[in-house]
Amino acid sequence: MCAMQQCSVSSESKTGGTPVPRGTGILPVFRIAAVAAVPLLIPLAVAAVAPKLAPFAAAFPGERTFERPAGAVPVAASAFAPFRERLGVSWDADYFYIEGNGLPDHNMMVGITAWQQQVPLPQPYVGENAWRVPLKPVPAAEPAMIEGRFLRGAIAIAVNGIPIFNPQNNRGEVSYEIGELDQWGGHCGRADDYHYHIAPVHLETVVGKGKPVAYALDGYPVIGLTEADGSAPKHLDQCHGHDHDGIGYHYHAAERYPYVLGGFHGEVVEAEGQVDPQPRAQGVREALQALRGAEITGFEKTGENAYQLSYTVDGDPRTVRYRIGEDGTFPFEFDNGREGKTSEVYRVRGGGGVGGGGRPPGGGGDRLPRGGGGGGPEMRPPGGGRPPGGGGGPEMRPPGGGGGQRPDPLLLVLDTNEDGYLDAEELEVAEERLKTLDRNGDGRLDREEATGRPPGGGNRGGGGGMEARGPGRDPAPAPASVSSPLPAGKSVDGFALTSPGIGEDGRLPVAFTGDGAGVSPPLSWEGAPVGTKSYALIMDHLAPGDEMKSYWVMWDIPASMTSLPEDASEIGQVGVGFRGEVGYEPPHSQGPGDKTYVLHLYALSDVPKPAGPPDRVSREALLEAMDGRILGRADLSVVYARPEGSTGGPRGGKGDSRP
Repeated sequence: MCAMQQCSVSSESKTGGTPVPRGTGILPVFRIAAVAAVPLLIPLAVAAVAPKLAPFAAAFPGERTFERPAGAVPVAASAFAPFRERLGVSWDADYFYIEGNGLPDHNMMVGITAWQQQVPLPQPYVGENAWRVPLKPVPAAEPAMIEGRFLRGAIAIAVNGIPIFNPQNNRGEVSYEIGELDQWGGHCGRADDYHYHIAPVHLETVVGKGKPVAYALDGYPVIGLTEADGSAPKHLDQCHGHDHDGIGYHYHAAERYPYVLGGFHGEVVEAEGQVDPQPRAQGVREALQALRGAEITGFEKTGENAYQLSYTVDGDPRTVRYRIGEDGTFPFEFDNGREGKTSEVYRVRGGGGVGGGGRPPGGGGDRLPRGGGGGGPEMRPPGGGRPPGGGGGPEMRPPGGGGGQRPDPLLLVLDTNEDGYLDAEELEVAEERLKTLDRNGDGRLDREEATGRPPGGGNRGGGGGMEARGPGRDPAPAPASVSSPLPAGKSVDGFALTSPGIGEDGRLPVAFTGDGAGVSPPLSWEGAPVGTKSYALIMDHLAPGDEMKSYWVMWDIPASMTSLPEDASEIGQVGVGFRGEVGYEPPHSQGPGDKTYVLHLYALSDVPKPAGPPDRVSREALLEAMDGRILGRADLSVVYARPEGSTGGPRGGKGDSRP
């Protein structure tokens, strides 16, 4: 039957129009016929995977529970009762709280064709990091619509404890419509956190037709495609909800955009692009980019807290095997097909296992030093590039980031063995090493030198060389990394990067963005250090959540060149940006306000040779290949703001930067 297969689905996009055939392999869970066929699917999926709750243990932040209700159980809390063995449900006078480990009791990941190399890992949605939903929702004076807003974090929590994110990913694309979701309407985000992007109407087979399958974070329930009697909902408002027959306001799922809800009927607080407060996911690996040509074909439980994800890349079968250790480690084994096998071990920040604290969605965690138990050759993620290694803690990152937090210049100097701690030997030489940060030679460290940030924030691209802010502006020195795993190269006076196409205000003309022609800007440089044999170029942007996105990756630029023309082509080698597209990916950011993008020009002592074919070389892979070859760097910061009224996501992008 169709519900047991990877079916081709037709659906209208949120912008309307005729149905568009889809070959994404996503289960058509929104079709009434498919929903009716799902009951046999859930038991089979549970037998195949059935992720266990361990190491989850509820803390019950509310003083009342099913076992000690102290009165009637709230209607909202009772909606989660069918999954009470897998969740911690408690409440007080104002809120009900949902605790869990973020793993559903159905299969996951199968059918995804736009994959950013994440896998499901348990999350610490416990105690103060539990989901909190109002028991007494208050209608908002003005509904907060979700299109183009609330693109980070969840907008609802399913009754099985799985968060539901905006149908749009954080670039504004509809996840369901570009192959990002599995047969259940979910996928994993940057912190390997599983979540849905569409309403999980398949849960009606457990809770019953017409019963809530989720609760929005404003406190109102989300019902399936129909009313309890099977009739189609009528007179839905702009939020895709209504109030009828005295049953109270509720949203209805939809088989096309908005899929979950169109806006919040109730009051919510919006902060940093998401509903606030809400739990934080705990990542243990750095986030990666979309893997071109990949399709996930299977996911199964292989042992106690052990799993295997199977996929193909252009027909080449591959697997990721991993387990969740009781000691807080996460051993991973990667069978990269024709590219060989590798392994790595990760651990939660502080080594405490999944169960507390947490970081913002897409957060990191410490990665064990190489040789610290991973075994095998140095791990490379499928398709090349940097390993999906740790964030968190005192991160050891290449200059300019790499996704995740900026490197701490003090730690980069002092922590010579990169273990995240300062031992007695390192402290003994701390004074001499700190002197290397004193770039102006005045015998003290000012704030800029100690933090690695120019006054007033400056270029968030980080690291080395000189930063040129556009013609007519005084260059400000960017921080030099002394003992980073990837040295930024010494600062070279006079090495400057400018653009004849960018004015003195430093603003990026629309022609060089996704709102215009989308061509690359012209560049000029001078003052390269002696011994330069080639150049490399990276354009990136530090997005909210400390997510580093790349827009242009080039190398093998001849040393004889001192400029690049507008819409440069057939020069050197060109890699992929964060959306997985080859060549220049014009900025097309979501949301209002100025965004800063930084072009980094590297003067190199040799031509780097990144692993894998050029069309799969990412920013991180190029940075790794340049290790030890950087003589100096010149940066150019540019600013762009979307024209007022612009909507939609970037052109042709795939993958989800965080869900």
